[in-house]
Amino acid sequence: MLSILVPLYNYNVYPLVSELHKQCTDCGVHFEILCQDDASKSSLNVFNENVNTLSNCSFITLNQNIAHRENRNSLAEQAKYNYLLFIDGDSIIIHNDYIKKYITNLNDFDIVYGGRLHPEKCPSDNQKLRWKYGRFIEDKSVTNREIKSYQSLLFNNTLIKKHCFNRVKFDRKIKKYGHDDTQLSYQLSVSQAKVNHIDNPVEHGDIDTNLDYLEKIKESLENLILLYEEEKIDIGFVKLIQLYHFLKRTKSTFIISKIYVFFEKSLLKNLTGKNPNLWIFNLFRIGYLCSLNQKI
Repeated sequence: MLSILVPLYNYNVYPLVSELHKQCTDCGVHFEILCQDDASKSSLNVFNENVNTLSNCSFITLNQNIAHRENRNSLAEQAKYNYLLFIDGDSIIIHNDYIKKYITNLNDFDIVYGGRLHPEKCPSDNQKLRWKYGRFIEDKSVTNREIKSYQSLLFNNTLIKKHCFNRVKFDRKIKKYGHDDTQLSYQLSVSQAKVNHIDNPVEHGDIDTNLDYLEKIKESLENLILLYEEEKIDIGFVKLIQLYHFLKRTKSTFIISKIYVFFEKSLLKNLTGKNPNLWIFNLFRIGYLCSLNQKI
């Protein structure tokens, strides 16, 4: 019935798998849990090998890095059951009826998304940007997610029918971090897949440092502009692209890119500091996006 797919990189996934295994066993469902490390060569894989001692569970590590999208695709190809539950290796299960909730909410839906939460307190000042953006922007209630059902999908903690996933898959041509969920969600919207949003979140465990997150954001914006230029997503699907398209059409990207370059150090000082401002983060994103336009 259920294939739980856990892509990971340099993380101890055994506590997560142990909890998932317990809940699946208690529910009495046919299941498998497949974990695949993307060639991190991490010392933590010593602990991850313990996954192989659990029934219906496997852990392998790849010899060559294939990036997060292809790692997910690869796990889906290996899955033997009709329902795929994607959950990232750094997730924390916070409810003891997590699996049961998914099983009881399948009904006639193609996709069921449970949501994601960040901890109430930020682990450290050095992680505050990622924590703030996650807690105040990404973490949404079921009611808020249902307003824009497809745009709210994040493929960490998403259950999808295998035949539905096989129609879209993650774009293996894009190797950089970011917006893989955006493209896949857009494809699902085009195919009018049926989405069910439920209250069944996992907690984001491995929160990036401010600097690491900014580097990831740059990569994700490079992916986003690529999706835009190659017309792989509709302009109206992403607010940031809507704004960028307007600025490009009004020939404003050059001016904004120059302003961005002038204020870049000040923006970064705030965003890497102890109290990053999300409004400034938005300015940083649109500025960086416009600066990319000058390189195309």
